Amino acid sequence: MADFPSKVTTETSSPQTQSSQQGGNSLQGLAADVAATMNMSFLRSIKAILMIVEILLGLLHWALIASTPYTVAPAYGWVLFVAITLWLLTTILFFMHLCDTLSKVPAVPWPLTVMAYNGIATILYVTAFLANAVSVHSYFWYYGHLAAAAFFGAVVTVAYGASAFFSYLEWKGDGGNAATSTVPT
Repeated sequence: MADFPSKVTTETSSPQTQSSQQGGNSLQGLAADVAATMNMSFLRSIKAILMIVEILLGLLHWALIASTPYTVAPAYGWVLFVAITLWLLTTILFFMHLCDTLSKVPAVPWPLTVMAYNGIATILYVTAFLANAVSVHSYFWYYGHLAAAAFFGAVVTVAYGASAFFSYLEWKGDGGNAATSTVPT
């Protein structure tokens, strides 16, 4: 049987209040902590603006396709797959940039990874845009949806191409001046 120590000391102290600037229990402290972990300067960069365009117009693109009977033409299955997959991945990448997660994982070559992602996304969106544009026929009752989806698919393709270009400049060693330059406010 284990011996119980013969002398036990207990100390009590009053709880110290934490100030809101140290991130205590107040809502203001919580907001300060959240703002400290977000990269707010990223939101003013060209890269962020292009990603927001890709997210918003990509959402509109796949919503227009999904609101039609897309199973009529097999090409629309591919268009919908590309649009939804890249929309989800771009949204995740946007929040990774915003929360500055990329700097917390230095083992991954992020400029090369983002450049490869944007290049592959551009190629996939070109194929999806071409499949969408070729499959639009004026005798379909949902012609307007599909024509608008083709237009927004072209715009998103251009946005991914621009993102690939700026990612290439960042990877090449331009210092990211073109990709991370901020828009004047």
